Amino acid sequence: MIRTLSLARLRRAVRLGVKSLWLHRLRSLLTVLGIVFGVCSVIAMLAIGEGASFEAQERIKSLGSQNIILRSVKPPEEQKVSDKGSQSIVLQYGLTYKDVKAIRATIPGVTVVLPSRNIREYAWNISRRVDCEVVGTVPWYPEMRNHRVAEGRFFTDLDMDSQTSVCVLGAEMVPGLFPMDSPLGKHVRVGANYYQVIGIMEPRGAEPQSGETAATDKPIAQRMFIPLETARMRYGEVLMRRRAGAFEAERVQLHEATVKVASLEEVLGVAEAVKTILERNHKRKDYAIDVPLEMLKQAEHTKRIFNIVLGSIAAISLLVGGIGIMNIMLASVTERTREIGIRRALGARRRDIITQFLVETVLLAGAGGVIGVLLGVSIPYIVTQTAGMKTIITLWSPVLAFSISALVGVVFGIYPALRAAQMDPVEALRHE
Repeated sequence: MIRTLSLARLRRAVRLGVKSLWLHRLRSLLTVLGIVFGVCSVIAMLAIGEGASFEAQERIKSLGSQNIILRSVKPPEEQKVSDKGSQSIVLQYGLTYKDVKAIRATIPGVTVVLPSRNIREYAWNISRRVDCEVVGTVPWYPEMRNHRVAEGRFFTDLDMDSQTSVCVLGAEMVPGLFPMDSPLGKHVRVGANYYQVIGIMEPRGAEPQSGETAATDKPIAQRMFIPLETARMRYGEVLMRRRAGAFEAERVQLHEATVKVASLEEVLGVAEAVKTILERNHKRKDYAIDVPLEMLKQAEHTKRIFNIVLGSIAAISLLVGGIGIMNIMLASVTERTREIGIRRALGARRRDIITQFLVETVLLAGAGGVIGVLLGVSIPYIVTQTAGMKTIITLWSPVLAFSISALVGVVFGIYPALRAAQMDPVEALRHE
């Protein structure tokens, strides 16, 4: 019986609350907007941040969490060595085959090493030309770098040993060289040499950089893969360039090497050992070491900070909305002083007055929360469709945003409700 009476009183309070808010529709709408924008910003900001973080982590994972990537880095201009009595400049730097042998022979936990040479050249198909990076590498490149072959095949050990003129095109090159048909089985020309296309790689996004290599993600160049032994035979170790009447020669044995470690637990220890070997073999720092596992941990840490910052900004918006609700409810208490006095005179208890005003604040906050959730879910979709950015709406973000909006309604409605309940009925009836 008591429970039935309580439910009836609650239903009556909700009905009166809706009627009261409807009588002041414009004021209620303007009050709700603060909550709407707060909830909307929570969901939208977290979705955009989650999408950006997911893409960054996926690019890092594509490098291999058990890999350590070594890169040759061109030293500053003042460190170039000039041959006396000649106009040519010979610059020797970067990783060597000696480094690879030392790493493989002396560091336990290293399972395989992936060396590669990168030469910037033009690739031709009759009159079509693409500026690309010719990558001389080994047959286990796809497995080591998580970069699979989409069509055809990658070259084999037999292709390596025979120094055959075969190539695998990056997906980004195909539209420029073969826009109308499949390149498989056809030939592309690089310089004076022709290579038969035996495969096409899967498309890749941006290549994550860390440490001293770059501050942001670097777009992957259009790449063409050939056997490392073929690259050594065709290009040697000295790359010649003509500049303003003079020749510049760069002697680089390897532009990149990827070291695969047996287990994740050993990655950081092996990275330190690799660093020690390179420091011993190189008089100057003409190399860079990227550890995807460290980059992944850094990205996860950055994601947490990013979410905290975005959540704080959105929480401030909700706080402002809550202050707006309190302000309006205090004004409503003043306007309805006589109504409160009449209700108290007719037998309404203080608890009934508190319930009445709390119901109205919760209705305002709840309505704002629902509208904010709908907008917050829609905005990431619009961003994805218009800007091409990946957004991810996690299940907890709308639930959290709506819960906070309801909590804001309760917290900021308590003081106005208590103030209304504590009015003296006689003084309230005398209020004009």
